[in-house]
Amino acid sequence: MNPKQPFKWRHFQSEIILLCVRWYLRYPLSYRQIEEMMQEQGVEVDHTTIYRWVQNYSPEIEKRARGYLKPTNDSWRVDETYIKVKGEWKYLYRAVDSFGNTIDFMLSAKRDHKAAVRFFKKALKSTHTQMPRVITVDKNAAYPLVLNELKIHEKLDKTTKLKQVKYLNNILEQDHRFIKKLVKPTLGFKSFHTARITLIGYEIMNMIRKGQVQKVEKGDVVGEVKFIADIFGVVA
Repeated sequence: MNPKQPFKWRHFQSEIILLCVRWYLRYPLSYRQIEEMMQEQGVEVDHTTIYRWVQNYSPEIEKRARGYLKPTNDSWRVDETYIKVKGEWKYLYRAVDSFGNTIDFMLSAKRDHKAAVRFFKKALKSTHTQMPRVITVDKNAAYPLVLNELKIHEKLDKTTKLKQVKYLNNILEQDHRFIKKLVKPTLGFKSFHTARITLIGYEIMNMIRKGQVQKVEKGDVVGEVKFIADIFGVVA
């Protein structure tokens, strides 16, 4: 994709492409449902084409939106939730702050020490996050070892506290449910690559929905539409 001309050689207008992609990533809809919704608008577009748009533009939305993310706070909640890929459960690592703002996310084939280390390194490198004062996790035995390793290698501040509780608070669980609600119409992803790309789109749209980007407040649907259009240089 040409970053300066992301819609070059497309057979449909950029507004139609972004509309379909945004609908799919924002609401619990299937590709076929969006195909029917577009037919109501007099636009004939196949559901497989919409799928390709989502795969192409989800990472681009995240890439362009990340520079506008508001800072999260220093109280982290970290957990994993299950995502089915090719009939097998994979693991979506996720973190939110004490206000429910998304810190970061990462899909992993395994739930182990190496995966947890990768996730924390990714989250700590994010430009909108700050060094955590406290990290709340479940009773997973890997977490104390992971955080200790990160402190030894000076990736994590030595003063950062770890809190392990059997059940995480409702803030993170509710956020999990929103993402899982979007996943449900897919009836399970067909490949790990497809799952990873689609989840990137789900997560960044969830962050936009929660008002985590500049000039868009939580619940401002019109603002969401304008923001997506603006980062692509398209008239909303």
